[in-house]
Amino acid sequence: MRRIGLAVVLAVALVPLAAEAQQAGKVYRIGFLLNGSPPPPTTPLMDAFRDRLRELGWVEGQNLAIEFRGAGGNFDRLPDLAADIVGRKVDVIVTAAPPAAQAAKQATSVIPIVFTGAGDAVAQGLVASLARPGGNVTGAMSGMQVDLIGKRLELLKAAIPGLARIAVLRCPVVDGPPNLLDGRSWSEIQAAAGNLGVTLQSLEVGKPDDIEGVFDAARKARAQAYVLLGCRIFETNVQRVADVAAQRRLPGMHYWTSFVVAGGLMSYDVSLVDIWRRAAVLVDKILKGAKPADLPVEQPTKFELVINLKTAKALGLTIPPSVLGRADQLIE
Repeated sequence: MRRIGLAVVLAVALVPLAAEAQQAGKVYRIGFLLNGSPPPPTTPLMDAFRDRLRELGWVEGQNLAIEFRGAGGNFDRLPDLAADIVGRKVDVIVTAAPPAAQAAKQATSVIPIVFTGAGDAVAQGLVASLARPGGNVTGAMSGMQVDLIGKRLELLKAAIPGLARIAVLRCPVVDGPPNLLDGRSWSEIQAAAGNLGVTLQSLEVGKPDDIEGVFDAARKARAQAYVLLGCRIFETNVQRVADVAAQRRLPGMHYWTSFVVAGGLMSYDVSLVDIWRRAAVLVDKILKGAKPADLPVEQPTKFELVINLKTAKALGLTIPPSVLGRADQLIE
């Protein structure tokens, strides 16, 4: 009887170890759903995501596989792409920007979803609250379009001494639905402009082909610079915005570093590298058994000022040392 009892105890004790060993041999799958095209093999953000996962023990080709689906800027494709990822029975879906996150959420209420790039995850219906998301969605917020607007305007004015007239390029309505953040963003920038003593000109874009026209209107109104408010028309036409601004010789403040890399003057935004590393931590927790409903949405804590000195030189601008000294990155 003592031998039988000991055998039972050992068998029970070994069950978790056997299950753990079985899980250790599994290759977990991450499905990426993107608004744009799938990224090349290496980009700063994907490198940050992969590096953090590697630090946490997840290595592609060993215990992890990643596959991508990208809409190429055609958001109508997102529902079908989301359904395709769900059909592949991935362990977690990662999305960048709200349209992809919303498409993923509509496609599944079971597979965990980790988003990045949401400006207001609650207002966009992705989560019930930031502290307790509920459902199968959580994420790392990279969008603070409203909260950072005053700081962006302040930095632009500091970078261009004597700046008095600024064009604000915005998209109140995009493809029919209203832009949820535009009204709040416009109110914030008006308040900031009053404190800084600058005059704003509101110029609206409803489709990509309006981009050239709003810059022409800004020049006609003698704007000395422009500020972009968050809008997916701009986000899917980054290079076009930068090129048109250069042609019209208008300096601008942007909300994504990618605009500055493309040739825009400056940007002030959250550190996307930090956000993607934090998204990797959420993925790690989910793969280890945590529920998205119980994982608070990560909020930004690191911010970056990026200035393109080549663009400043082409525009004949001399950025004051006090502003250059605050920059996290200078593009030369």
